Amino acid sequence: MTGLDNFYLQKEEPIKSCLLALKEIILSYDIRITPNLKYGLPFFIFNKKNFCYLWVDKKTKQPYIGFVEGKKLNHPMLISGNRVRMKILMVDSNEDFPILVIENILNQAIDLYK
Repeated sequence: MTGLDNFYLQKEEPIKSCLLALKEIILSYDIRITPNLKYGLPFFIFNKKNFCYLWVDKKTKQPYIGFVEGKKLNHPMLISGNRVRMKILMVDSNEDFPILVIENILNQAIDLYK
């Protein structure tokens, strides 16, 4: 088992299933996206550059997708908070995923890396 696998497996349900599903959505969106473990969290690399990552908010205990170049992305569901460069998309682990929103943001983010 790798450190990356361990990250997902140590989480409790429903967070674990949510993170695993988000991982699959991101990886299946484009074959050039690859998983990696950086800074103790799952990062996704596109064209050898940090693209996005998964994490769980400490206050809400809900997962989110963090977009490295988030400041260059424009979507009403993206939150910058105190972040200068990145924006996040919160995901409620007890609700259906906003697949179209995720795909829209992934598409915008990939366009930045081309």
